[in-house]
Amino acid sequence: VQLQASGGGLVQAGGSPRLSCAASGRTFNNYVMAWFRQQPGAEREFVGGISRSGGSTSYADSVKGRFTISRDNARLTMYLQMNSLKPEDTAVYYCAARSREHIVVVTTAERYDYWGQGTQVTVSS
Repeated sequence: VQLQASGGGLVQAGGSPRLSCAASGRTFNNYVMAWFRQQPGAEREFVGGISRSGGSTSYADSVKGRFTISRDNARLTMYLQMNSLKPEDTAVYYCAARSREHIVVVTTAERYDYWGQGTQVTVSS
């Protein structure tokens, strides 16, 4: 599967942008998906993940209650709704997918097999 993230940009603190991750292929609903982010000089950090059906989500503590992940399997797209943005949310955001035999969301970047190119989100104070 090929992934393409979009929707980033410069946002004021408190803003509510939505990121999208568009996938290729007809078997999108076979993939566990996740969002990660990476700040300069830091490791890639798990933001949240979503099950194949979209019925189950999990989030990092740092974004819980502010970010929401969803997916539209018919549109082959995953979303990240970000609310109440803070300057510390500034990062490159990546979408990722696990290969089809995996059914569980995990928080380790190395266990994801497919990655989008990343989209920069910059939050100004």
